Formats: sequence, C-alpha cells, structure tokens
Amino acid sequence: MGGAVSAGEDNDELIDNLKEAQYIRTELVEQAFRAIDRADYYLEEFKDNAYKDLAWKHGNIHLSAPCIYSEVMEALDLQPGLSFLNLGSGTGYLSSMVGLILGPFGVNHGVELHSDVIEYAKQKLDFFIKTSDSFDKFEFCEPSFVIGNCLEISPDCTQYDRVYCGAGVQKEHEDYMKNLLKIGGILVMPLEEKLTKITRTGPSAWETKKILAVSFAPLIQPNHADSGKSRLVHLPPVAVRSLQDLARIAIRGTIKKIIHQEALSKAGNGLKNPPRFKRRRVRRRRMETIVFLDKEVFASRISNPSDDNNNSEDMEDDRPEEEDAKPSELKPDPPVNFLREKVLSLPLPDPLKYYLLYYREK
Repeated sequence: MGGAVSAGEDNDELIDNLKEAQYIRTELVEQAFRAIDRADYYLEEFKDNAYKDLAWKHGNIHLSAPCIYSEVMEALDLQPGLSFLNLGSGTGYLSSMVGLILGPFGVNHGVELHSDVIEYAKQKLDFFIKTSDSFDKFEFCEPSFVIGNCLEISPDCTQYDRVYCGAGVQKEHEDYMKNLLKIGGILVMPLEEKLTKITRTGPSAWETKKILAVSFAPLIQPNHADSGKSRLVHLPPVAVRSLQDLARIAIRGTIKKIIHQEALSKAGNGLKNPPRFKRRRVRRRRMETIVFLDKEVFASRISNPSDDNNNSEDMEDDRPEEEDAKPSELKPDPPVNFLREKVLSLPLPDPLKYYLLYYREK
C-alpha cells in the first residue's frame, strides 16, 4: 500500500516530495509545512511512519495523509490576519500550520468532539511553542480549541474567512457549513466523496470547485437521547490583544528587521551563506492509484503527458557525483536562532528577555 508521493527520511524530504508532486505549490504553505515536524504529532511508538504519505489513526487521534493536508492548505488561500475555523481540529497539526500564516492578528479556532484529543492537541501545541526554533521565525496565531459537535455550533457565532471540515459532509449539511462563511470566504470540506472548495461570492452566491477524490469518515450526528436538547457549541470570543502583548509583537518584529538588515549588509560585503547540504533527490513516476486506510482514501494526481517524457527513468540523482563521496558528518549543524541570540544579548532585565522569548525553553 503506497501513498501519492514517496516516503521521506525526515520532514524536509517529505516536503520536497510533496513539492515535486505539485501538492505544495506556494511558498507560504511550504514554509508552514517545514516549520512543524509531522513526527511531533505522532505517539512515540508510531513515529517511524510519520514521513510516509499515509493517514494515521490511533483511538480517537487521527492525522490525514500529508498530500491531503497540503491540498487543503493550498485551497484555503491563507493570508495574514484572516479568521479560521477548523471543524474536527484533532491533533491541532493543521491548525498550528495555519496559525503560522495567519500571524498575530488572525483568529484561529477549532472544534473537536473528543475531550482526550483536545488534551492531546494542547500538549502538542505547548511543545511546539516551548521547544521549536521554527516558532521564532514566525508571528504565531495560537489556536484555541473547544469541545463539542461541529454540527451544533451556536447560530449567533461569528462568521469566518476560512473554514475547513475534516470529516465527510453529507449534502443535507452543505448549507449549514456555507453559513459559517463571511462573504469572500473559502470553505474546504469532503463533500460527496470529493474534497471540495466553496467560495462565497455574495450573500447567496457561491463558486464550487472539486479538488480531489477522497473518502472520509462521516460527521458524527448529534445525539440528544439523554436530554433531548441540543448542546450548543459556543466558539471563543474574538479578544483584543493587551497593550503588553502588542508591545512584544512590535519589539520582536523590529529585532527581526534588524537581523535581516545585518544579514543583507554582510552579503553586500561579499560574505555568503554557507552552502546547504544537498540531499539526494529521487524522482519517481507519479502513481495513478487510490489508497485506502482507516476509512480515508486519497488519490494521486494524474500525471501530465509531459511527465512521461521527463520520467523515463525511475530515479534521477540531482547531486554532482563527488557529493556522493561526502561523509554524513559534513551535514550542517542545526540553524542558529538569531532572534533568540539577539534578544539575549540586549541590555535588558532577564524577566523582560524571557517575556520577549515567550518563556521558551530553547
């Protein structure tokens, strides 16, 4: 059983493969995928499968295949400052990647049916904020998760710029989902076994595009057997940031600009960045198969005629021959966190430094 793209040895190689297969097509989406290691959202005993293009499920915990998430991220057309609602937010992996693009003035909400999954998502979010160097490369819109059935959202909730549903939607619930959108907003969901993009172009006007054939487990219908009453889901209010928080965002932004200017100045003086280790790239034929796993199916993209000409060989080495002889110890050290180093070098009291660094462990 194979995925739409070949497996990678690490997160970067997985993203390389998704780019080569045209599942990742824009720089913003690529940056978000590289910033968050997919393996961090797996239980330890299952991490060997993290870089395969396959869905993963353990109990209530579920991750869709990487090619599905990349198609979703591309279809959402995310921009800084937008509001996003994730229906069936699960582990928070997708919500966290979205938060890297939305930035500090976006809105990032998730609704999840299972309380144990929300707890798992909060743990993974806390781990990312406290330990990942990627966190300092972005201004993050931290997701907020609430428990409940996404078919019972309070009718007085605010509408969103972007909405994603991670479970199969029946035709009878299509209008319900559409009404969660602002005019100009985009909804992505599995509808009638097709990953579908719906854009709201007016109060009662919509544009619909079918993206990919998929099969998700259907939405769980509300169960009112106990009380006979609906349990409305109340989404978090859109809060105004404190002056202190705004100051932190502004200071971090200023420091990043200084670091960028210093880097440009060094480059202008003839100093170049050290060459990146170039990994061996393997180019494979695109498959035209359908893959079934845990009630989720995804199909690879149909290859173009030009692909057949370009892929007459199953494998292609993109490196110069002499690079094959390089020992593995020549791989570069992990990148330096310049923002952290700059903050720690400032003549400021330690508590203020730690505040600027979000009290992060690294």
